[in-house]
Amino acid sequence: MTRNLRRAAVLGAGTMGARIAAHLANAGVDCLLFDLDQPTVTRLFEAMQKSRPAALFTPAHARRIQTRTFDQLADLAEVDWVIEAVVENFQIKRQLLAKVDRLRKPGTLVTSNTSGLPIASLAEGLSEDFRAHWCGTHFFNPPRQMRLLELIPTPATRPEVVEFLRDFCDRRLGKVVVTAKDRPNFIANRLFIFAFLHLVKTMQAQGLTIEEVDALTGPLIGRPHTATFRLADFVGVDVCVFVSENLHERVPEDERRDIFVPPPFLKRMLERKLIGDKAGQGFFQRGKKDRLVLDLETLEYRPPRPVNLPGLAAALRIRDTGARIRHLVWRQDRAGRFLWETFRDLFLYAAARIPEIADDIESIDTVMRWGFNWEIGLFEAWDAVGAPESVQRMKQEGRPIPPLVEDLLRSGRRRFYGEEPPAARPGVLCLSSTRSRNKLLLSNPSASLLDIGEGLLCLEFHSKANSVDAGVIAMLRAAIEETERHYQGLVIGNEGQNFCVGANLRFLLETARARQFDRIRSGLEAIQQVCLAIRQCRQPVVAAVFGQTLAGGCEIALHAPRVQALAETSMGLPEISVGLIPAAGGTKELLRRWMLAAPAEAEPLPYLKQAFEIIATAKISSCAAEAAGWRYLRPDDGVTMNRDRLIEGARQAALAMARLGYLPPPEPPLVPVLGRSGAASLKLGVYLMKTAGYITGHDATVAGKLAVVMAGGELSEPAFVPESYLLELEREAFLSLCGEPKTQERIQHLLDTGKPLRN
Repeated sequence: MTRNLRRAAVLGAGTMGARIAAHLANAGVDCLLFDLDQPTVTRLFEAMQKSRPAALFTPAHARRIQTRTFDQLADLAEVDWVIEAVVENFQIKRQLLAKVDRLRKPGTLVTSNTSGLPIASLAEGLSEDFRAHWCGTHFFNPPRQMRLLELIPTPATRPEVVEFLRDFCDRRLGKVVVTAKDRPNFIANRLFIFAFLHLVKTMQAQGLTIEEVDALTGPLIGRPHTATFRLADFVGVDVCVFVSENLHERVPEDERRDIFVPPPFLKRMLERKLIGDKAGQGFFQRGKKDRLVLDLETLEYRPPRPVNLPGLAAALRIRDTGARIRHLVWRQDRAGRFLWETFRDLFLYAAARIPEIADDIESIDTVMRWGFNWEIGLFEAWDAVGAPESVQRMKQEGRPIPPLVEDLLRSGRRRFYGEEPPAARPGVLCLSSTRSRNKLLLSNPSASLLDIGEGLLCLEFHSKANSVDAGVIAMLRAAIEETERHYQGLVIGNEGQNFCVGANLRFLLETARARQFDRIRSGLEAIQQVCLAIRQCRQPVVAAVFGQTLAGGCEIALHAPRVQALAETSMGLPEISVGLIPAAGGTKELLRRWMLAAPAEAEPLPYLKQAFEIIATAKISSCAAEAAGWRYLRPDDGVTMNRDRLIEGARQAALAMARLGYLPPPEPPLVPVLGRSGAASLKLGVYLMKTAGYITGHDATVAGKLAVVMAGGELSEPAFVPESYLLELEREAFLSLCGEPKTQERIQHLLDTGKPLRN
């Protein structure tokens, strides 16, 4: 039987519950959001809509959510999935679930978002049908942005229910789903609290400061900038203490149970309400000029102290994270001793938890990567450190070795992971695996062309920051030619951090300062022509966009006959922030989309102003839904929720287009432009903004040139013009701006600081 999930209910409108409801709405699921009374649920619902980071893709997605009170639980009979997200109290949850059992229709899924309470025990004594459709679904905060979801079935949960939830949360909610055992605090919180408390106790024993520990446990070892203590402030010191005490009580058989006794200073922090970000003070407090640091002896705040750990700067020059960790833990200095001891005990503890909390090392590594944003998992890090030599050192230090590790070394293997990449899941296409299977057709330092099966190619960027350079342009040309000769479709996509961030600004700046404008002109003509070739290709081309899809990357996507976009895509044309305008056809294409959207009887000027405003204010979408609202995406472009499934989604889109007998689009219609009157109207708005002090003089200069391009140049009256005419206007405006000293200052500032300059 096929199960459909159209409507859900979330019980509890607190921070997690309201955000879970928001993400269900993002995924197209109608949702009922319950809490104690109407004023409470309304207040919490409104707070969610204002939360940062944003819980909803767009404000319009809130329309999928309706609020209810717990007096209206009879409405649960209308839903397909009930998610319990009330306060972390066993008895309160039990009482609520008993009501749900009486009111739900048979077959309704019911899950709990608890971060650690026993799933099976919560459902004890409830109906057989309830328990058959019951399990844990532990979302991570914030649910939209954090991809990990721990799925915790019980012995009574039907296998088909587990499989449905796994698939739905993967495909529709975009989650990385890991199955955890029904053990206290599951995988993530069990390991996180152990790691945190062990770090704290090791820090105290070795005399390190908060600043030193955060310097050692952040990006240096492939972890986020929040490191240890800023992360604890985000999670909440009170939450850390609650979970640790809960674990100490519930795992009496744990060989490291003593770790879960919080050090006295943590309890004193709770007494003084120094509980982290939600209280405005925890391990850190925002000062007038800088963040102040808590003195753990006095519990008073002090200015941060310099970090005195020689060798960290040299270690950061080691680009590979695993190699950097190996280098650090084998050093015989303060940093090395601290990192060795903390990694050693966490390695051993995680290995000893299999099969207690998870069945395999992959589950644990996935949790650490996606639940805590680590670059590499624990067992990947252990491989990097060196399993045989590290185990020998552990034995010399008197540490017991878990059976999992003894069995590995006894078998003659030296690594937890083999050299072969893991097999891809159904619906997931891994380009690195494709490359390893000798499917590489062409390559240069900037891009590669891969055979991805069933007559399709994939062009993969791998230039610095996936920027558009001469190598990318050359491979785009080659890809289109090869596709038209021998294949039935092309996907443009990659597995980097971002789809494409635009042109190589450093090269552009050097060329402009050398006044090699003919070279810039040639480059512009080349990228414009290759973008047109993407659209005119005789076989379907699909751009698989995600992350930052900016400037030239956005312009490539704008010209693709079809786009498959990740739901979380930052798409836009930000060139004006560096004193330029889009000139790879982006200005022309956005103008075309907006002007041709105007009904025949409508006044065209408002449509021109909309397109102009989007480029002139450098609007960058926060998600695919917002990009569609600005016409960066078209109504028939696809959206994928799960990043892992994006390339395969684009491949399937290209296959579908080919099977339907794809025909390249006809010659584009002439673009309506308004000429001097349109330019004058746009320039008037620019003048008023400058006069009011909202924009700078150079902002006005750039916006004025953009206005002329989008109005169609110096035409005396409205007209219909070909694309080639607008492309020439783009080039000339771009070239003239490259020669402006203030534009060059903006580019240099962005390269130096990563921030735009308003000059």
